[in-house]
Amino acid sequence: MKTCMICEKGTLAAVEDIILDVSGYVFIAKGERCGQCHEEIPYEDETRRMINAAKKLGVWPEPLKLYRHLSRSSGGLILRIPSDIERQLELDEHGEIAISKVGNKIIIETEG
Repeated sequence: MKTCMICEKGTLAAVEDIILDVSGYVFIAKGERCGQCHEEIPYEDETRRMINAAKKLGVWPEPLKLYRHLSRSSGGLILRIPSDIERQLELDEHGEIAISKVGNKIIIETEG
């Protein structure tokens, strides 16, 4: 038997009742469950099957990718955030964000 990669104490047992909820749709998958920490790990082919079904139902989230032009200000470049994202993240001009560089990507996270 395999040892759980999460708790490293329990052993994984094959199960057929892993329940996953995607936007209110319930999927039942086969996989393994740890006898110690009860972590559930669906099999890869089961996960792929559920993702394909969720995509067909239109409930699998696609990554948001927007394209914006940068503007120049005396202090540097300005990036405008669309108003719908501003509302969803409850941003305002007094809020703080964290900006990180990871490889060639810029990560912007809300603070607080």
